[in-house]
Amino acid sequence: MSDFDRNVAAYPGAARTVAVDAGLRAHMIRVYNYMAGGVALTGLVAYFTNAYFGQALYGSPIMYVLIFAPLALVFFLSWRIESLAASTARALFFIYAALLGASLSIIFAVYTESSITRVFFISAAAFGGLSLWGYTTQRDLTGMGSFLMMGLIGIIIASLVNIFLKSSGLDWIISIIGVIVFAGLTAWDTQKIKEMYSPYDDGTVGGRKAVMGALSLYLDFINLFLMLLRLFGDRR
Repeated sequence: MSDFDRNVAAYPGAARTVAVDAGLRAHMIRVYNYMAGGVALTGLVAYFTNAYFGQALYGSPIMYVLIFAPLALVFFLSWRIESLAASTARALFFIYAALLGASLSIIFAVYTESSITRVFFISAAAFGGLSLWGYTTQRDLTGMGSFLMMGLIGIIIASLVNIFLKSSGLDWIISIIGVIVFAGLTAWDTQKIKEMYSPYDDGTVGGRKAVMGALSLYLDFINLFLMLLRLFGDRR
């Protein structure tokens, strides 16, 4: 033990590196735990909402509230994150995940449960590999991120247009591009979360960063899953 202490004293830079690595690892674990908890909550709420309230909700005014409420909440969380306590931000994230689960409950009426399960595990495997690459790569993904954000805007515009066109061909193209975009965003967001970490953050700032990181990865995973489901899901 005394030899170890002398080595640390002789190489203080190495000690700081170890401390930063340990802090970063703990931060990333917290981000992934929040994200995984949000995904699990979304899935459970979607399943039980469809099972117990599906027929009553579909086509009712409440369904439109469930569709737009998550959008309003995620904008509020993104804009006010700097002024929120870490516990409040975390609570709002899980409320958002639950609301989104209720709005996504319709997928259980459209797709078979076996195909939903299959696509979920495909999405989880792809997400895990892409996030790991984003965390470990030495390549700067900033330029790719800017390009992907433009692709995301294009997907949103094309999806809105296709509401009126109802083109199955355009829907297929949107899904293909969507898989590519959200796959890239998964790696980019992971690298960005890693780079935003600072060992000098206090509990409040670190908690906010963990929530926003979890929200980014959560949205990447959910959208990747939905795009793959549109491509490979078996409709009822």
